[in-house]
Amino acid sequence: MDLSRIAKFERISIKESSDINEAWIQEYIANDPSILGLGDLYLRDKERMQPNAGRLDILLQETDGNRRYEVEVQLGKTDESHIIRTIEYWDIERKRYPMYEHCAVIIAEDITNRFLNVIHLFNGHIPIIALQMAAYKIDGKIAFVFTKVVDELKLGLDDDEDEDIAATDRNYWEIKASKESVNIADDLLEIIKEIEPSFSLKYNKQYIGLAKSGIAYNFAIIGAKKNFIRLDIKLEKSDEIDDLIDKNEIDALEYNTRTNRYKIRLTKIDLVSKKDVIKDLMERSYRYFSE
Repeated sequence: MDLSRIAKFERISIKESSDINEAWIQEYIANDPSILGLGDLYLRDKERMQPNAGRLDILLQETDGNRRYEVEVQLGKTDESHIIRTIEYWDIERKRYPMYEHCAVIIAEDITNRFLNVIHLFNGHIPIIALQMAAYKIDGKIAFVFTKVVDELKLGLDDDEDEDIAATDRNYWEIKASKESVNIADDLLEIIKEIEPSFSLKYNKQYIGLAKSGIAYNFAIIGAKKNFIRLDIKLEKSDEIDDLIDKNEIDALEYNTRTNRYKIRLTKIDLVSKKDVIKDLMERSYRYFSE
């Protein structure tokens, strides 16, 4: 091994650095939100004025979705005011813009165990992510690393049942997402009916589910977005399924190992041009879910 190719780095304190300040960090994140590791995001706003509550550091949004992230940055250790401010700005934004999904993001150089416990208390009731940032000096340059120490806890429903309080109707999703995406869900249902004619859509506030002869049967879960749907299908991960998805250029977003679900993105065009492979995936998922 050529040891000359290995760079030495030195951990530096961001708060005590004369070269770095909070505005500099905000600008760095705003220029390239991908460094946070939260997905394909773009800058919606920076130093966003909040009614009677100061300014939100950074507002990010999904490139192809309707999810927004309210981001607050603090140098040094996090404290009570930082957490409260982050949650307050998240709450203001979600009330002002209810058509979007919202997630609070707290970034600090040092998130102590005490405040990790506090953040965990909120998580599940308030969608919140905590990132710990570290700075390193390498060959006269500065590199940042953002580590997720608290991930958003999503409280979901059982795969085979829905709660009555979560029920809604078609109009809710046409307003929250769009009529176009709900029509895509209709087109997907027609494909599913070729497998089992007794299926229908079941509208919940969290997602659009499926019902078999009127009873919840969620081998597939539909998330309607602006002009596409995000489809979560229950399937054990395998090379065969991965190859099938890749070969047919299905837009696979991720695989959730906790729920055993593939997440794929589908447009109206996909349901026409890739109908056969989509039907194949639906049929495999239906059989897997029914075992």
